[in-house]
Amino acid sequence: MQALSGYVTIGILILVGVGCGHFGVLTTQHQQMMSKLALLVASPALLLTMMEKADLSKVFARSFIANAGAIAVAALVYTVLAFTIFRPPPAERTMGMLLSCYTNAGNLGLPVAAYALGDPTWIAPVLLVQVAILQPLALAHLDYRRSRENGGTVPVARLITLPIRNPLTVGCLIGLALNLLHISLPGLVETPLEMLGGVAVPTMLLAFGISLRLDPRPKRGAESTESYVITVIKVVIQPLTAFLLARYALHLPEHSVRAVTVIAALPPAQNIYVFGMRYGVRELFARDTIFRTTIVSAVVILVLAALL
Repeated sequence: MQALSGYVTIGILILVGVGCGHFGVLTTQHQQMMSKLALLVASPALLLTMMEKADLSKVFARSFIANAGAIAVAALVYTVLAFTIFRPPPAERTMGMLLSCYTNAGNLGLPVAAYALGDPTWIAPVLLVQVAILQPLALAHLDYRRSRENGGTVPVARLITLPIRNPLTVGCLIGLALNLLHISLPGLVETPLEMLGGVAVPTMLLAFGISLRLDPRPKRGAESTESYVITVIKVVIQPLTAFLLARYALHLPEHSVRAVTVIAALPPAQNIYVFGMRYGVRELFARDTIFRTTIVSAVVILVLAALL
């Protein structure tokens, strides 16, 4: 029940955003500003400070393989379905792939890992896979598609360097480098970064709540079906894959099997919705899918934590 407090906290902040939108305290313009603030300023600071202090023995443990394998399988399942059944355009397909495998490792993963698993560093391998590999590649593709749609050309040098010019990736890599080199930031630098990082999650959740109140209602039809399929991939197929890899392929200890399975069942991260707003791609679809998956995930994680 302590682990579920993370879901309650998220729900309260989203409801505050809904209320602010309903009473006109915050508008869609504020929502867009908050999304940019979270994506370009606060989240890089948060990732830097998290990776700087992460337990690298957990990051690079064998459980890393189970986490990465589960992410890869979930992404592959969605991609196959996208090409054969749903057939969205390339940029929309990238957003669907992120929703199917990109875990809410920060504001949900940390409390779940702390209370349900007894160690918040279990989330570190997932965080590394996502922000150092999956996210840069996905955002580079979205950047590329936006340039093409605007009639511009993307030089090869720009395309190659897109991942390392993304603020989120840069923040993660700097934090990882500081960790590997055993360098501690001075207090005059680290304290402001921690304050900025503390803004990221609440700002995302408030923007999410404003969207639920002021943006159009969920679409019906093919997009709705695709959203439900992504929910199944994220909270059923991904944790099942993590369980099978951890227990039968890697023969991890029981507590490790439990950890990677529960973490894989977390819902998609709210920053995927922020990515959608940033690039003008499927932001409402992302919002609705995250909302549905978060509700289902709470039940799935409660069952997994009890059974395992």
